[in-house]
Amino acid sequence: MKAYVFPGQGAQFTGMGLDLYENSPLAQELFEKANDILGFSITDIMFEGSAEDLKETKVTQPAIFLHSVILAKTLGDQFKPDMVAGHSLGEFSALVANGTLNFEDGLKLVSQRAQAMQKACELQPSTMAAVLGLDDDIVEKVCATTDGIVVAANYNCPGQLVISGEIDAINRACETLKEEGARRALVLPVGGAFHSPLMEPAREELAAAIENTQFNAPNCPIYQNVTASAVTDENEIKANLISQLTAPVRWTQSVQQMITDGASHFTEVGPGKVLQGLVKKINRDTETASATLESNA
Repeated sequence: MKAYVFPGQGAQFTGMGLDLYENSPLAQELFEKANDILGFSITDIMFEGSAEDLKETKVTQPAIFLHSVILAKTLGDQFKPDMVAGHSLGEFSALVANGTLNFEDGLKLVSQRAQAMQKACELQPSTMAAVLGLDDDIVEKVCATTDGIVVAANYNCPGQLVISGEIDAINRACETLKEEGARRALVLPVGGAFHSPLMEPAREELAAAIENTQFNAPNCPIYQNVTASAVTDENEIKANLISQLTAPVRWTQSVQQMITDGASHFTEVGPGKVLQGLVKKINRDTETASATLESNA
């Protein structure tokens, strides 16, 4: 069975999507529509902007979403997923790809999400850190016993977990994790504590937008970050999407469940190859690939 997976924040690069724009009339039309919806020329930033320009949250999230969704649409009849999943932001791309959301609504929600997260970051200084080389339960125990807000945020693959929370609490947790034997406990250059209780203001703002958006019955199951299980009910998908901002991304568990349910081939749709690497670390026997415009030739 074929699984298609969609990357999240951090996969952006200057020039992303330019090949699609230049080689596909459909892609060109969708990119121009996106510029109109967003009210600024995101294509200029994607195609020619600096890394700094692309790092702005209000740009990064729509840019990655657009690259993934438009690439999926250019695949045409070749795009036949048996199941989909997306890492954090990538969940929105996956929901457009499997027909739950239309292109316009997906982009509007991603833009609102980015701005709500930016506001939440400005309310309280916070950060995230990558922890390498420890079992999940040790990391969870350290988070639970550290003063302040610090939680497990991204279960990326065995031995790689990202924690999220208040700056002081993250620094204290990192010291303890090194004492516990972590190969690395490294604070990340991110704007805030994503997938933690500190995103509650953003969750409330996004919840209202999601409740007012039309969700359709999906063409295939989505394995959502919050539950790491197959979901096909629109109302359940909505609820999980709202919870996602303050809950951990259970990527390891999602991929394991997809494999249990029959996935043998994972295709990454969007910029970069991060998810392919994680899938291989979760299960070496899987086949992985990148979706490319050429595969429609």
